[in-house]
Amino acid sequence: MIAKLLGFIMILTRVSSFFLIVPFFSWKTIPVRVKVAIAFLLSVFFAMITPINFDCSQVKPLQAVLFLACESLYGLSIGLILFVLFSVIKISGQFIERQMGLTMGSVLDPTTGESGQPFGMLMETLFILIFLSMDGHHLFLMVISRSFEAFPAGTIPTLTTLVNGVVQSFTVMFVTALRLAAPLLAMFMMLLVALAVLARVAPEMNILFISLTLRVSMGLLMATTFLPFVKEYVTEFSQWMNKLLPI
Repeated sequence: MIAKLLGFIMILTRVSSFFLIVPFFSWKTIPVRVKVAIAFLLSVFFAMITPINFDCSQVKPLQAVLFLACESLYGLSIGLILFVLFSVIKISGQFIERQMGLTMGSVLDPTTGESGQPFGMLMETLFILIFLSMDGHHLFLMVISRSFEAFPAGTIPTLTTLVNGVVQSFTVMFVTALRLAAPLLAMFMMLLVALAVLARVAPEMNILFISLTLRVSMGLLMATTFLPFVKEYVTEFSQWMNKLLPI
């Protein structure tokens, strides 16, 4: 009985650590009781279908603590990779709103409980709606399921593999965010060149006031051209997930 309980606790530790940081399930808008219920029910399900590759009855207390620590580290690592990849659209929106001059404006992000910039949150909200409409949240359940298929409870990848996956995900986040925002950043650069020429031609004009209005207007107008890139990233998200996750 104790051996079976230890196996279930290891599975529960991995699932709970994963849902502690993965998008959607980790949001503060979801009640804690609901999160606990989801983690517990999924752990029961995986405990029924996941084999244990060692004799839990022979595990000593110190070994059990190490097993639980490893399961927690593995769950947090794969959850962090998904969280970082999911943040690409928000980071890309922040790049754009810096050019729009909206960095001073901040609103409360209901999902995290922290302050954020409005344009980045708008892009992230649109991405979330598209992601959910394409059943993207099922990818997270598939990830935790595949993790138990590749590495059953008590076995995890090496620390080097986990660290490489996390580090590469941050690299992918910044490069992909900059690539998605590049067309709009190029338009803002062209606008700055046009304003510089206008300042030389008509120095009596209030270029600062005109530039702020034009940058915000063009940013909102160009945001409509950004939507197709958001939809394409849903497919790209699953591709990066398969490359970076240690499963």
